[in-house]
Amino acid sequence: MNPIAPTSPADLRPATAREPAPRLRAFGSPQRYLQGPSALRELGGIVATFGARRPFVVADAVVQALLRGDLQGALGPDAHFAVFGGECSAAEIDRLTVQARTAGADMIVGVGGGKAIDAAKGVRISQPMPLVVVPSIASNDSPTSRIVVVYTDDHRLLEVRRMPTNPDVVLVDTAIIAAAPPRFFVSGIGDALSKKFEAAQCAGSGGNNFYAGRPPAIAQAIANACYDIIREHAEPALAAVRRKQPDPHVEETVEATILLSGLAFENGGLSIAHSLTRGLSIVPGVADALHGEQVAWGLLVQWVLEGRPDHFIADQLAFYARIGLPRSLRELGLAGDPDEAAATIAQDTWTRAPYVQALTTPIDRSRLEAAIRATRDFGSTAPGPS
Repeated sequence: MNPIAPTSPADLRPATAREPAPRLRAFGSPQRYLQGPSALRELGGIVATFGARRPFVVADAVVQALLRGDLQGALGPDAHFAVFGGECSAAEIDRLTVQARTAGADMIVGVGGGKAIDAAKGVRISQPMPLVVVPSIASNDSPTSRIVVVYTDDHRLLEVRRMPTNPDVVLVDTAIIAAAPPRFFVSGIGDALSKKFEAAQCAGSGGNNFYAGRPPAIAQAIANACYDIIREHAEPALAAVRRKQPDPHVEETVEATILLSGLAFENGGLSIAHSLTRGLSIVPGVADALHGEQVAWGLLVQWVLEGRPDHFIADQLAFYARIGLPRSLRELGLAGDPDEAAATIAQDTWTRAPYVQALTTPIDRSRLEAAIRATRDFGSTAPGPS
């Protein structure tokens, strides 16, 4: 399963070149995290704690149709509701920022999926005020982070912005999470699964985390716990989500996919799996996949580059199949030629991804492309999702 030849000792950089220079260890997190069924009922008390009177709510039309009554009741009559347009672009952030300023907002509440939440964070960058994040799906690790991923209007990843601090409060109502389409839940599992391996590669290669510091030991411990929880609880949790009934497995998995996954990536750093989302964003069909689906496939490429043994990859592919994660570019949505796509993804990733070389074994663009090609037939090695 792994046709990429192991790197020989002669190919390795000297150990001294891989050792990080002495630098500060850095760790960050939200001030407060709340999770559980009916957690949304706590929102009113949170607003009161901050003394906010005119909250500015960013949520798309679908989320507002589902939750506006509950949000209005918790936030009061002076809350201003802004409809998120669907893409976290610079223009959308600017539009929402003008609305927040005009409304005289004294708190931002980002409700919904990753892009709506990131748009709310984008407003927070230029309008310093408390930020409360209320995810409506558990599709990725954005709720806890200070990172804002900005796209072009045609959905291509453009840049990453950073708030000065993490969100003040992250409020996760697992009844809302469990009621969302299961595909989002699966995507969050795919995003979280990578953190153990990406954090290890970032630390081992001397990379920085997202606070421009050396990853502390706690970051890898969090990433390891995230992976262990996913492997133990994700499958029964997904069954519960399909029944739209949160249970202890859902609680464990949501904590992993939102809290632990978010803390792990910001404090532990990233590597190949997330780097490949840059290249994937320009390939038709594949670009439309959810972030966690893209990351899960990217993790397969990373494992190939790491030289993982066949039995390890076979076990992971079987898990992917049971969960419903993509095992190949075809399963990720590719309709065109896989070899042509591999070349495009490798080239764009190599030139644009900031942590593509966060790997203990040095690689180049051709080696990255070969690893992408190696995943071509992975989808046929295990049964499909039940």
